[in-house]
Amino acid sequence: MQDADKPTKKRISKTSTLTAFVIVVCFIFIGKYLFQLFGITIPAFKITGGILIFYVGFEMLQSKKSTVHHQQKVNIDEGIAISPLAIPILAGPGTIVTAMNFVTNANYLHIAIVVSIFALMIFLTYLAFNLSDYIVKFIGSNKIMVIGKIMGLIIAILGTNMVIEGVKIAFLQ
Repeated sequence: MQDADKPTKKRISKTSTLTAFVIVVCFIFIGKYLFQLFGITIPAFKITGGILIFYVGFEMLQSKKSTVHHQQKVNIDEGIAISPLAIPILAGPGTIVTAMNFVTNANYLHIAIVVSIFALMIFLTYLAFNLSDYIVKFIGSNKIMVIGKIMGLIIAILGTNMVIEGVKIAFLQ
């Protein structure tokens, strides 16, 4: 996306953030029923999501561009707004499970608060996407690389934690 012109970047960032918002809000309202329909358990979702998140973090630690996050060939296809940006990066297993966990047995006010907070987070993500060129210039590419390594470690740890939580929940049921 870094080789795209400004209007294309804006369209991609708008499409990806709006798509992620709609997906997560749908899971907030009907996710529980979809899981029941297909027989998906929260522990299975957490374990699978944790493995995927660990994989992305591990690749970041090895200084590889994640195949989950990046296409192999640089091609400004606006379809990247849907996959991989909206799904699984912005609206991935971790986000979906977290959103669903926050609204389990919640009243309508609590659900509205969760949706509002997620809307704010998506808006901030949209701003970060649109200001990414300035952010990289301000911070510098060397510091971005260091931050990437630290984030890779944190992401891998979060993935491991999701797997542990999923296994604990599975054995406590």
